[in-house]
Amino acid sequence: MTPLLVTIGAITVALEARSWTDVVVLGLGLAAALVTFERWTVNDVFRVAIPCLLVSAGVWVYGALVIGAGTAFLSISLVGPHIIPQLARRRGFAATALVTFVAAVGVTKLVLTGGELPVALITWLFLPTGITAMVTGLMFPNRGFYGMVKDLEEARDREAELAVVRERMRFASDLHDIQGHTLHVVKLKITLAQKLVRTNAERADAELREIHALVADTIAQTKELAYAQRRLNLPAELENAKNLFEAAGIRVHVDREAEVDARASELLGQVLRETTTNILRHAQAEQVRITLSETGITILNDGAQAGPLPELSGLATLRERVASDGGELTTEQENGNFLTAATFPQMTR
Repeated sequence: MTPLLVTIGAITVALEARSWTDVVVLGLGLAAALVTFERWTVNDVFRVAIPCLLVSAGVWVYGALVIGAGTAFLSISLVGPHIIPQLARRRGFAATALVTFVAAVGVTKLVLTGGELPVALITWLFLPTGITAMVTGLMFPNRGFYGMVKDLEEARDREAELAVVRERMRFASDLHDIQGHTLHVVKLKITLAQKLVRTNAERADAELREIHALVADTIAQTKELAYAQRRLNLPAELENAKNLFEAAGIRVHVDREAEVDARASELLGQVLRETTTNILRHAQAEQVRITLSETGITILNDGAQAGPLPELSGLATLRERVASDGGELTTEQENGNFLTAATFPQMTR
C-alpha cells in the first residue's frame, strides 16, 4: 500500500500546490498519513497519534481555507480512521468528532467563499465528510479482522508450545519406561545373583550374563528413543514380563481371548511394562494373571499393599496417553488384589 499512497499523495500535491509553501504544507500532510499507516501496521500507532492528527488537521484547514485545495482532506481521512478504532473506549465519540471537524471546515469554506452551490457542496462538504466517514466505518471491522488474526496466531503459538510440552512428556514417559524398568530388574537380578554366588556359581554367572544383556539392550533402546525409532512390541513385552515374574518366584498365567489389534499393541505394551515394574516394586505378589483381548489387556496380581491406592506416576502418565488415543486405563485394589486394565473399545474388527 505504501507505493500507492505515495503516488496518490505526490499527484495531489503537484496538482494543488501553487507555491513552495503549499508543497511543504501539503507534503507534511502526506508524511503524517504515511507515518500513521506505517505505525499502524506494527500496532504502535498511538506513539505518533497526537502529532499526526494535529498536522493532518492543520493541513485540511490550510488547504481548504487558504489555498482552496479540495483534496487536502485526504491526510486527515487516513490518519483519523487508523487511530480511532484502536482506542480502548469512546471510539464512537471520537469518530463523530472527526467527521464533524472535517464537515465544519468544509462548511466554513462554503460560508467564506460561496461559489456554485452544488459543486461547492460536493467539493467541500459531501466528498470530504463522506470519504472520512466511510473510511472510518471500514476500519472498525478491519480492526476486528486483525484482532481475530492475532488471536489465531496466538492460539497457533500456544498449540506449538503445548505440542513441545506433550513431546517432552512423551519422551520422559518413554525414558522412564526404559530406564526405570531396567534398573529395577537389574536390582532384582543382582540380589538373586548375590544369593547364588556361593551356592550355585553357574546359576549366578547366568544371571550376571542376563544383567549384561539387559543393560546392553537398554542402551540400544535409549539410542532408538533419542532418534524417535523406538516401538514397543507387545508379544516381546509379554515374554519379558513372564521371565521377570518367574525369576522373582511369581507364578504367571496368560489368557489369550483374542489377537490384540495392531493399532493398540504399542500402548498396551507400555501398560504391561509399567505394570510389571510396579508389581516388582510395590507388591509382594505370588501370582499374576494377564488377560489379552482384541482391544485391551488386564493384569491382576495379589500381594497388594493394604490401605489406599499407591501413587503410581507412570500409570498416571500412561492413562493420559491412552485416553488421548480414545482408550481408558483403570486401576482397582480389593482384598489384597490389584487390577490394571487398559481398553480401546472403538477398535473392533
